[in-house]
Amino acid sequence: MFDWEKHYDDLAPKRDEFRRRYWYYYHQLESYYRFFIPEGRRVLEVGCSTGALLSALKPSYGVGVDISGGSIDIARRNFPQATFHHGGIETVPDGEVFDYIVLSGLLGELDDVQSFLCKLRRVCTRDTRIVIEYHSLFWQYILRTAKRLAFKKPEGMRNWLTYQDIENFLRLAGFEPVKSDRHTLLPLYIPLISTLINRFIARLPFINALTFNHFIVARPVFGAREELSVTILVPCRNEKGNIEQAVTRTPVFGQHQEFIFVEGWSKDGTYEEVERIIKAYPKKDIKLYKQPGKGKGDAVHFGFEKAGGDVLMILDADLTVSPEDMPKFYQAIQQDKGEFINGCRLVYPMEDDAMRFLNHVANKFFGIFFSWLLGQRYKDTLCGTKVILRNHYRELVANRSYFGDFDPFGDFDLIFGANKLGLKMLEVPIRYKSRTYGETQIQRFRHGLLLLKMCGFAMRKVKFI
Repeated sequence: MFDWEKHYDDLAPKRDEFRRRYWYYYHQLESYYRFFIPEGRRVLEVGCSTGALLSALKPSYGVGVDISGGSIDIARRNFPQATFHHGGIETVPDGEVFDYIVLSGLLGELDDVQSFLCKLRRVCTRDTRIVIEYHSLFWQYILRTAKRLAFKKPEGMRNWLTYQDIENFLRLAGFEPVKSDRHTLLPLYIPLISTLINRFIARLPFINALTFNHFIVARPVFGAREELSVTILVPCRNEKGNIEQAVTRTPVFGQHQEFIFVEGWSKDGTYEEVERIIKAYPKKDIKLYKQPGKGKGDAVHFGFEKAGGDVLMILDADLTVSPEDMPKFYQAIQQDKGEFINGCRLVYPMEDDAMRFLNHVANKFFGIFFSWLLGQRYKDTLCGTKVILRNHYRELVANRSYFGDFDPFGDFDLIFGANKLGLKMLEVPIRYKSRTYGETQIQRFRHGLLLLKMCGFAMRKVKFI
């Protein structure tokens, strides 16, 4: 059996030299990790070496673990603000839990991957994210040549794991993948060329499979939560004829249920209709607010800030998504099947005139595009019904500065924010209904151009980084 401890003890004094020599590659690697892991979190890195990556993540509380005593000595000397333990995962004190756990190339060196991942669960909460980096099978022959030519630090025998291998290990140990990504086609720095290849060409379909650094973000699976309280947000503008049905047709579910109507300067008496409904159903917890700005995105932001429920749900007032389907969304999040629940209108047959042909084509396109973009499967990004836990939404808001206030619809603010946090997305298929009152407020071509603009924005902020 290969002696990894002695191997890395021998390498420890040379680590800083390797990082200086191949600064471009390590700089790229750190930037990828910073995309997955926001600053100011509790971070554990297992296999931390001399601590440079852990320090670059700027954790509020950072812990590094490594089997190499020589590497740990250097880490303690260079980064005294972090805590370092010599040994395995069992050296982390009982009771300590982390927001993020970094496994940078570690799984390729373990004798028993499944046992290690099982041990990892004791430092996890329900919201912990495991960031796994592994090397592409395609690169094993290139690396062997590089080691012979002394371009890469020497290593022992590796486990060359595929995505499917790691997914299987994760599920055996009580975890599941959330999303995946791939980076770095040219690890060496060549002015302009390296940026062009790694930022753009390496991100293209098919070519992306040839990249060196592959990532999986995973989460622990703990099973069903306790019963949760629910806020059902109903943005409404010129929807007077649908208001009462939004309340009466929604089944009772959850520990407590509140409705929040955010009315957007209607001309048909929608505001007054909500006031009537509040008086007509005094046993229902119904709140009404006048929207301060314009657009559904503004209404969602405002309404969610007023929400008191553990679970935040959007029900569009046109009722093209049936209120009777809302328990399905609640059950998906309460049973921990997912953490960001998205409606999908593109599975079941639709009623006549529910969605125009061009809208249907556009929805198909955006689903394929955003699945590629975000590393999670999305079939229908534009369904208005979306569900998220309130604590996750607060975290999303705290990190909103990364994307900025870019989305007038509200859908992509939630999708991008949830993806950036590494939340598990799950789609709930629903039957999409024709509108029975009022007129659609979607302007196909103007809004279509806005959506294309947001696609370009998203590529720059999520894919081509």
